Amino acid sequence: MSAVPTPPAGSSRRELGAFLRSRRERLTPGDVGLPQAPGRRTPGLRRAEVAKLAGISVSWYTWLEQGRVRTSEQVLRAVSRALRLDAAETAHVLSFVQDGGPPADAPTWVSPNLLSLVQAMTPHPAVVLDPHWDLLAWNAGYAALLTDPARLHPKQRNLLWLVFRWPPARTLLADWEHEARALLGQFRSRAARRPDDPRFAELTDELLSDGDAARWYERRETAGFQPSVRRFRHPTVGELRLRYVKLAAVDEPGHHFLAYLPDDRDSEDALDRLRSGD
Repeated sequence: MSAVPTPPAGSSRRELGAFLRSRRERLTPGDVGLPQAPGRRTPGLRRAEVAKLAGISVSWYTWLEQGRVRTSEQVLRAVSRALRLDAAETAHVLSFVQDGGPPADAPTWVSPNLLSLVQAMTPHPAVVLDPHWDLLAWNAGYAALLTDPARLHPKQRNLLWLVFRWPPARTLLADWEHEARALLGQFRSRAARRPDDPRFAELTDELLSDGDAARWYERRETAGFQPSVRRFRHPTVGELRLRYVKLAAVDEPGHHFLAYLPDDRDSEDALDRLRSGD
């Protein structure tokens, strides 16, 4: 690799570099099979050690952490292996060279067909989200399970806002910390690919006003979407176990359809009671 490094680049490359550095600093030589030298003061691995493990030059890896070079998927895969990244972290790193970021021009409207699907899901909660997790459409089941987004300020109609800034979420979600950290990790990974997006910047500022979100965000935690069963403790109908289903809207780039489906008969009955208001 003989390329000359570019000047310090935009915040997306700086974000990648900072993420790699944070993961380098959490490792010890023993974690990667290297001897621990006495009197070592450097936290984590040295850049030279990561470069050797990844099979690249020290200069190239240094420039990568400094956000001064673009690089290939092959190099980033090698670096990910050297840093012992998990699947979600590796996907986050590779997203900086892969085409797959949220569309810059995702529509702000929902088509009649998708809106009809959302309404047809009742009593099962369903919602349509844009690339920023802003709520574009929802049904009565969703409003009954959480809160009616129509009653919120338009800037607050956002899944991240509901999870972190809407106080009842911390008791409504039985596994709030796990769910919140996973969602924040997905948000951080997506926002990193749109460093100049004003809505992501606005949401980040709002989230960082929450102490838990600020602490986890500083750790550069990242996550990928995982289908799961989510437990709710609803003040009216009690505990529900709902499967979280996420689908991409092919004809509306950037939009996702989310639905909560009952995982057992008790949860199905509880959704029926929510719909009827019992």
